[in-house]
Amino acid sequence: MNSNKLTNKCAIITGGGSGIGQAISNQFALEGAHVNILDINPENAISTAEKIITQGGQANAFQCDISDHDNVKEIVAKIQAENERIDILVNNAGIAHIGNVENTTPDDMDRIYNVNVKGVYNCLNTVTPIMVKQGEGAIVNLASVASKLGISERFAYSMSKGAVYTMTLSVAKDYIDKNIRCNCVCPGRVHTPFVDQYLEKHYPDNRDEMFEKLSEWQPIGRMGKPEEIAKLVTFLASDDASFITGSAYDIDGGTTLLR
Repeated sequence: MNSNKLTNKCAIITGGGSGIGQAISNQFALEGAHVNILDINPENAISTAEKIITQGGQANAFQCDISDHDNVKEIVAKIQAENERIDILVNNAGIAHIGNVENTTPDDMDRIYNVNVKGVYNCLNTVTPIMVKQGEGAIVNLASVASKLGISERFAYSMSKGAVYTMTLSVAKDYIDKNIRCNCVCPGRVHTPFVDQYLEKHYPDNRDEMFEKLSEWQPIGRMGKPEEIAKLVTFLASDDASFITGSAYDIDGGTTLLR
């Protein structure tokens, strides 16, 4: 069931064609939003949008490389022209990397920075002026437990998610008098196709054992579900959260507090 929290809201969701982003796109559509899915993979974006439309929702799909500032500006301009306003921005797109400071190469750092940090900047830099002009807006960034905790073998990834967390605080502070709210969510490990692909590639002979080990890393004893993250993001993007800005919400099965 849905409560129409986002009726007639124009939303941009980066990485909205798969995993957590897809769940956010679906939930936003259920809540009445006009969903604009930006994804590097056009097939994922189109498939997700088509499914939303067949279920009675509103969605558009755009191939977009968020690390390319000009590409972001081009797509956002199209969305603004079509909808006249942009009410919600969800910076979800991101990539992962495993490694410590010694075995993380300069190329690794650049790759992670360009998507996870500069990509978020590109979207914030492009959409925030639109929200200022229209007099309101809500931004939700996907950070991570790695924004707050020291996690083994996540040097570059933690760097990037720490940046997402602090960019959230900065935007919330700078635009609080412009009626623009900016918050972030900090998920723990979430069961997405990425996890399944990772296990299949690296642990084909003991996949189930490793899945259980990854699940038990969260004190609650399981991974999160994309739909659980999506519902929190929906709340933060909605008017129900109108008194919330500059906050980082842990959604990690007790990892931050109990490990």
